[in-house]
Amino acid sequence: MKRTILSALTVLVATAAVAPIAAAESASFNIQSARLEELDARTKNSVHKLRLEHLNTQTKTVENIQTARLDALDARTKTTVENKIQVVYLNNQTKAVEDIQAARLEALDARTKAVSNIQATRLEALDARTKTVVH
Repeated sequence: MKRTILSALTVLVATAAVAPIAAAESASFNIQSARLEELDARTKNSVHKLRLEHLNTQTKTVENIQTARLDALDARTKTTVENKIQVVYLNNQTKAVEDIQAARLEALDARTKAVSNIQATRLEALDARTKTVVH
């Protein structure tokens, strides 16, 4: 029985001596686990932030490219519209000038005809007088 008690005491003392080491190892393991988890969380956050920054930069770049393309398209469209408006304006001016020239030509033709009629009438009158004088 002495031996049993002595053995039990030895086991108890050994267990008591080893328990703080095991507790320290467990605490150390828990601290290391916590540190590792924290490091993982920071790394994930850093990577996540970098990915977000990259995506934001890409999105901004795409928006800038689209804006530049839209501006170029607007400029081309504006130029095309302005050119079409100028063509219509020039066509209208040309038609107006042609109409004015046609009206002037008609007036000139009417005057020329009137002058021809007057001259013909004068010539007939002169012929009539000449015939009267000659007879």
